[in-house]
Amino acid sequence: MKLTRPQAEAIIQVLKEVIINGRYADKALEKVFKTLKCREHDRAQIAETSYDIIRYYRLFTTISQSESLWKILGAWVVHNRYELSTWKEFGTLNANEINQRYEAVKAERKIRESIPDWLDVLGETELGENWNAILPELNRKPPVTIRVNTLKISVEELQSNLNKEGFSTEVMPEFREALMLTERKNIFQSQAFQDGLFEVQDSGSQQIVPFLNVEHGMRVVDACAGTGGKSLQLAAHMQNKGRLISMDVAAWKLDEFKVRARRAGVHNFETRVIESPKTIKRLHQTADRLLLDLPCSGLGVLKRNPDARWKLKPEYIEKIISTQRDIIERYSQMVKPGGKLVYATCSILPSENENQVKSFLERNATAFQLEEEATIKPSAHTDGFYMARITRLV
Repeated sequence: MKLTRPQAEAIIQVLKEVIINGRYADKALEKVFKTLKCREHDRAQIAETSYDIIRYYRLFTTISQSESLWKILGAWVVHNRYELSTWKEFGTLNANEINQRYEAVKAERKIRESIPDWLDVLGETELGENWNAILPELNRKPPVTIRVNTLKISVEELQSNLNKEGFSTEVMPEFREALMLTERKNIFQSQAFQDGLFEVQDSGSQQIVPFLNVEHGMRVVDACAGTGGKSLQLAAHMQNKGRLISMDVAAWKLDEFKVRARRAGVHNFETRVIESPKTIKRLHQTADRLLLDLPCSGLGVLKRNPDARWKLKPEYIEKIISTQRDIIERYSQMVKPGGKLVYATCSILPSENENQVKSFLERNATAFQLEEEATIKPSAHTDGFYMARITRLV
């Protein structure tokens, strides 16, 4: 196989945006594709190669012995058994030397798996021997999984509709609302998406809402709603009945949720911007169910956001742990006695998960009790998540 010159130039543009300008990978691709006219096959090659280089940037920098983006691309070409073109930008790159360097460094985990030193230390400190198994899973190419909007259609019906549109999917028996694409295509262009029949959502992420045990007619608060992915799923589980309050500190995210809700046929919701502590206090002891899908390090979804490993800093993780502690302490007061909350993150670190919940329960032993907790490990089919269901006693 061989990269074409236009493909290579587009990949370099994406890498410049991410590595040099600090743009997020998905936004960098979006920017490049706006100015680039190419076939879907080329777009797929550009996107997958760019993501792979960003994911393994440290490895390819090491085996190319260069910080030149062209040389790094050349190392990727050799490592993936593509033909190394004689372009001047590849200079004196030698395939045998690149392969030899890889053999010399592949036993060193932080280089082979391509993560910063501090993150490798943190992972081993918190997860011990499990870090060896988890880290390669965080470097897998993620599948494209969708959540079926059961307000409008069944899993079987949607699969049939998508097949007619040229999108092949697989049922995932262990995830009852999910379908997984068997080949990568832009599913957002499908009529089924325009009709609000599904949302793209990791199959592991889809397990958080069922864990909350909502019923139609309940008053449910999604307190860290963002753009509303889980609010949409909550509405479906509530059968569009009862009252769903979706909250966030960012008004623009809630505006985007409203657009998504209209497309999905969701109407049992209201949105509230968290402008001050008073916004939370007004809802004290009013919620039958509370979802706290907290801000976190995002280490459980590293395969989807490979550039995050280069943007994350140890001080950010320390700050986010403090933020999580504050949120669960204050927001939990919205739950009425006998109600339940779910604390969830897309992190794999005990310091953001089990330890946070344990600490909260120790501080509030007479008022709250752990009912159940679950960890979803990163795998071929899912990202990494943690969730704990907690009952309010008084």
